Amino acid sequence: MSANWGVHIELSIFGESHGKVVGVNIGHLPAGIKLDWDFINREMSRRTPGKNNLSTSRKETDQVEIISGVIDDITTGAPLCAIIYNTSAHSKDYEELKTKMRPGHSDYPAYVKYQGFNDIRGGGHFSARVTAPLVFAGALCKLILKTKGIEVYSHILSIKDIKDDHFPLFLTSQMIDNLMQKEYPVINDDIYKQMKERIFEARKNQDSVGGKIECMVTGLPAGIGNPFFDSVESHLSSLLFSIPAVKAISFGDLDDITRYSGSFTNDAYYYEENKVLCKTNHNGGIIGGITNGMPLLFTLGIKPTPSISRLQDTVDISSHTNTSLKIIGRHDPCVVLRASVIVEAMTAIGLLDLLNI
Repeated sequence: MSANWGVHIELSIFGESHGKVVGVNIGHLPAGIKLDWDFINREMSRRTPGKNNLSTSRKETDQVEIISGVIDDITTGAPLCAIIYNTSAHSKDYEELKTKMRPGHSDYPAYVKYQGFNDIRGGGHFSARVTAPLVFAGALCKLILKTKGIEVYSHILSIKDIKDDHFPLFLTSQMIDNLMQKEYPVINDDIYKQMKERIFEARKNQDSVGGKIECMVTGLPAGIGNPFFDSVESHLSSLLFSIPAVKAISFGDLDDITRYSGSFTNDAYYYEENKVLCKTNHNGGIIGGITNGMPLLFTLGIKPTPSISRLQDTVDISSHTNTSLKIIGRHDPCVVLRASVIVEAMTAIGLLDLLNI
């Protein structure tokens, strides 16, 4: 089972949902980076579970412990290893799942691939719990990118059929401030009330809902990326699709670019003083796999949480029979709410690797 990624920035993640710790080892980080713990802890808290009745009741503090690569809160250039202790595992909830395969989960394909030896407690290494150290890694990458004037923002674009407004062509400082102050970032506060109703309705019906997250990167210069195999889209997508429950990615500000003609989707250039900009951003700031100087923009589709309380059909692999299963435990009725910071983290990691700063 490989858990390594990257060339210029190397990531290796480890741990399981109900193991002692989850963690990350980060190689090739530049030396001399000051760790801003106020910012890092704020990022970690955005993903932390158990804060309200919109998420799982599992409570974890997600306090990061640095094992190596940092002295006096400054990176040394050596591999940085960080761990986060798991303090609220209820492994007994998963006894039945050793033989009964949860629909929508990795249980069955993982059972086949790893011959039944994989850790099924809380999903084991497949769990979104392992994204906690990735948020820490992303926070470090954000700090480095910010020194170059590059920043990453996101908001919840939709929950099921309830949709927020799209990002505008360019973000204003007031909009950024408003998003940063919200527990769950949305542009239209009235829409968020409807989103909450959809989530509560799903939970009441022993069900779950999915949604979309829109992410924007500002400050990227033109000329970053390569055509074909290492385009900006393909480089980022390899990370973004590794986020549990992600099923779709589209670049640009249109819900479906395939519905339009080329005369509409082409982003017309113009000069503003000595800077080349586009009148629209339908292609998300990337043409030919290379940035064009506009904000990088994409939308991520996240499926409904597969762990639901309804009785579902499945199989028992010990008896080779058809059976039914009612999942117990603590689960999010909508994982989209806590995913924004994970999406931003993965984006920051991918961009730092691509830029080779």
